[in-house]
Amino acid sequence: MIPQVRWHGLPPKHGLYDPRFEHDACGVGFVVNIKGKKSHEIVSQGIQILLNLDHRGACGCEPNTGDGAGILVQLPHTFFQKAAKAGGFILPAPGEYGVAMIYVSKDEEARHPCERIFERIVREEGQTILGWRTVPTQNKNLGKTAVATEPCVRQCFIARDMRTMKTDLAFERKLYVIRKRAVNAVRNSGEKDSHYWYLPSISCRTVVYKGMLMPAQVADYYPDLRDKDFETALALVHSRFSTNTFPTWERSHPYRFIAHNGEINTLRGNINWMHARQSMFASPLFGKDIQKIFPIINPTGSDSAMFDNCLELMYLSGRPLSHAMMMMIPEPWVGHESMSDELKAFYEYHSCLMEPWDGPASVAFSDGIQIGACLDRNGLRP
Repeated sequence: MIPQVRWHGLPPKHGLYDPRFEHDACGVGFVVNIKGKKSHEIVSQGIQILLNLDHRGACGCEPNTGDGAGILVQLPHTFFQKAAKAGGFILPAPGEYGVAMIYVSKDEEARHPCERIFERIVREEGQTILGWRTVPTQNKNLGKTAVATEPCVRQCFIARDMRTMKTDLAFERKLYVIRKRAVNAVRNSGEKDSHYWYLPSISCRTVVYKGMLMPAQVADYYPDLRDKDFETALALVHSRFSTNTFPTWERSHPYRFIAHNGEINTLRGNINWMHARQSMFASPLFGKDIQKIFPIINPTGSDSAMFDNCLELMYLSGRPLSHAMMMMIPEPWVGHESMSDELKAFYEYHSCLMEPWDGPASVAFSDGIQIGACLDRNGLRP
């Protein structure tokens, strides 16, 4: 069973309210250059999609405090080169470094011990810190509720050990291990304001800019997104409408791989099965690192975050992203007359390995290389 924990930014369990049962109903969209050509235009088009999804988001009692909005893009190397130079360090070639997007306390003295813990773990995992950057933000148009829990947003640039991290995916796995270790270490450290510590993304392929924002506030809040050198070939965006839930900065989407509209109605069973199987996990790709990533499912996450946790593990364990999505959200294959026998066999085999994460839900997903979307077997609600 999931332990009872205090969820940062949310009230504790009381009366009929239980933070474990929070769900989302949101707006999702993406734009992509199918030839993989990066441009700032894709960022602008992604922001325009967000503006068009304004009716799919929600606000609180203040019209300028949103439930959450954000954008996932490929690492904008040209922009980050410029930002790194301004910060006094130099970036290697694309793919040879990763970027951690981190929420930390606004109190500079309070956040330094947490950042030192992170740096220590990066070194212990054989990688090198290139430098830090405070992400420029502009909160003058945000409501009081959003500002009250607003974190400082920091970026940490991590050099890849090219001798041991032979492939991009090997480096992605190592960054995943670093994140899992750091979150556990920082939040259990007892350091002041350690509850702020959260990583929207840590990757050599993608970066996520998000927050407790309205869709129209995203580009204003993050001036990075307006820079002409900020380029990508894909953009995944999300406007959050949390149903019977409380919004927080970390609950905004996109997550590290997905943006989700709908809800996971089978969540309790999905979580319990993942916890039950956790002790048996083994992977030649992770090796001994597998012990460092527990718990797989973040008990303080929303249903969307927990889905993302599971998908992340399936993907980094060696499955193609589309393969992992088909495992988690299978089509209704039993009795499907027009489905090929081969596809039915695929679903039947994987039903022995993974139970469906059923909605109704629509999920868009990306690993920074491919991007797609699917509906679950119940279809998307209006």
